[in-house]
Parts: sequence; structure tokens; C-alpha cells
Amino acid sequence: MNTSNKFIALMAVMMTSLTVSAQKKFVINGLAPELNGKYVHLSYGTGNDNQIKDSVVVANGKFKFTGAVAGPTFGYISLGGQALSFDNIFSVVLEPTTMKMTLDPDSINKSILTGSKENDKLKSLDEQKAPINKAMEPLRAEYQKRNEEYAKASKTLKEMEKKVEAMKIDNYAFRDKFEPFQKQQEAIDRDFIAKNPQSIVSAYLMRFKISGMTLTEAEKVYNTFTSDVKKSSYGKELLNEINKMRSGSPGNPAYVFSKSDIDGNPLSLADYRGKYVLLDFWASWCVPCRQGNPHLISVYNKYKDAGFEIIGISDDDRNEAAWKKAVEQDQIQIWKHVLRGLKMENNVIDRSQDISEHYGIHTLPTKILIDPQGIIIGRYGSGGGSDADLDAKLNAIFSK
Repeated sequence: MNTSNKFIALMAVMMTSLTVSAQKKFVINGLAPELNGKYVHLSYGTGNDNQIKDSVVVANGKFKFTGAVAGPTFGYISLGGQALSFDNIFSVVLEPTTMKMTLDPDSINKSILTGSKENDKLKSLDEQKAPINKAMEPLRAEYQKRNEEYAKASKTLKEMEKKVEAMKIDNYAFRDKFEPFQKQQEAIDRDFIAKNPQSIVSAYLMRFKISGMTLTEAEKVYNTFTSDVKKSSYGKELLNEINKMRSGSPGNPAYVFSKSDIDGNPLSLADYRGKYVLLDFWASWCVPCRQGNPHLISVYNKYKDAGFEIIGISDDDRNEAAWKKAVEQDQIQIWKHVLRGLKMENNVIDRSQDISEHYGIHTLPTKILIDPQGIIIGRYGSGGGSDADLDAKLNAIFSK
């Protein structure tokens, strides 16, 4: 997934609300005296993975957006002719009231919006992190340069594939340089959440922190939120994520799915009763997933004759060719493989057949260990233990 697609996917998640209640009108009266004739775009979520996209033309130095939201709702404003990126959008919390905005013609993310209390809190949080973002600018520039080089290399002929793969792995390793800065930002975010349990911004932030939390940690933070925050669309979304995480945690029955495998044959988790099963959530584009496959092969070969099976569940629904190629390249066709079942058409996400949804999978790789009775006995990765913990668990099971 290229940088632009990652940005669009993330913004879609940011603006998603899981429930729709009574809608109330909002108005944004904007000033942009230097942008006459230019388009201004507004995007925001309305619930059930739906997004509203509105556009207006600046006339006489002014523009106006009107719409309806059920409560404080995250969205973003952008200018026509500019590629969507974190540097070219103005994040906004829409509230059912009249707001005023002054667009900065040189840097839209320096624009000013008044009239939304929750937006004021969000901008205050951004200001705290501004010095850290400034310090990361050289890294961002280098990372962008590397990604551009990677994108160009990806369009070359087959003889360039090895170089592209090496650059992909190198770029992934380069991300470690961001870690010290990200830890500082993480500390600021967590401090904000702890001090502002009454703010919807805290629930919004938690939606992106939950992937690095255990179930116990996520529940503890959620329980500090006020009733109003819990009742908000973001509070409800967070609770829904916690419930999905709980359903994919040890002690709960494993969700029984039925799919066609990579060869087109029917596969059901129910057919694996009586065996220990490891669900491996991965993707062809996931570097750490692919790097971990040699070890997973050794684990499989070690225990396969003792009643142990692996089912690979790949996040490659939109690129089956890449999925099949990765399975062959990594020589992991020795166990069964299915796609997760996530579908997207016309910017509408269909999760009705999504296996990952039922197990609360937020990051890749994640592994779920199921006992012969169909009960989850281990979670490794997103909200769980490490690969070393998995090795120790399997050793304890099969050394009896």
C-alpha cells in the first residue's frame, strides 16, 4: 500500500462512527481572501463506515459548508489541486453549531477554526506535539524520498524485483528511527487521556492506541471515561473494539468461520476440532509477517505430527495474486490459507465476512492459539504476547 493509500485508509478509520443517531445542523463560515476560484473540500463520517464529501468554491474571499452530525465528529478540510497527505489537510472536530474558519493559503494545516470546543482541545494537543513534529521533519523528508524511490522502482520490469524487495525491507527498518519521537508523542497522548476523561478527543485517541494495549489495559482506560464520552459515537466504537478484542482473547470460544482456501476448496474451523490450531493473521505486504515465516515453518514441522495445525489468514482480499505469490515464495503452502474476507466497494466497507473483525485484530502479524475443544488459549502480537511466549506455550503443551 503506497503512502497516499495509507493516508486515505487511515483518514477513513478516523472518520468512522459505528452508530447513527439524531442529526443536528452545523455551519462553517470560511474566509479565504487569497483563494478566490479555488475549491475547498470537506470530508467527515456519518456512521456505518459512510463518508460525506462536500466541495465549495471560494467566492469574494468566502466559502460556506453546511451539514448535519449527531455530535462531535472528526473530519478534515483540504484544498483542490493538492494531493492528500498529513501536511495538506486541516483536521477538524465538527459540532452541531456555527463555526468560523480562516484558511491559510500557504499552509492549510495552519488555518484557524473557532466555535468547536472539542476542536480547541484537539488543536491544543497538536500544539503540545508540535516541537516533536518539527524535530521529525528531516526524518520525514528522508522517508518520503525513500518511498518515492521505492514507488519508482516498483514500476520497473521483473529484473528489478529483487531491488524493490530489498528497498522495501530497508524502508521498514528505517522506521525504527522514528521510535524515540513516537514514544514522546505516546506519552503526551496517554497523559492527555488520563487528564481528560470527559473529552471526546480522549476516546478518539484511544481508538488508535488500543492496538498496542492488552485487553486489561484498554478496559481500564475505557472505564475512566465519563458517561457522555462513552455514549458518543467514538466511545461506542471504542467499546465495540474492546468487545471484539475480548472475543479474540484467551478463555473465549474461537469464532468458527467457513471459507474457500487458496486452492478453492472449502475450509471450516469446525473441521479442526480435536487439534491445536494456530491462526496466523498476516499479509503479503507485511514485512515482519514475511520475516517470521521461516521460524513459523520450523514450528509447524516440529509439532505437525503431534496434532498441531496452522491456518494462514491473509489481509490480501484486494490482491489475491500477491497473496498466492507470497505463499509460494515463502514456501508456506505446507499449511492451509484463506483470505480474511474484508470487502470495500464505492468507499463502503463490508465487514460481514471479515474473520479479523471477530478476533479483534488491529495489527499484523497476530497469532491466535486454539485448543482441541475450540477455546482460545493464547494471543500473540496485537494485544498479546510475543513469539517467544508462543514457543514456550507450544513446548509446554507438546512436551507433556
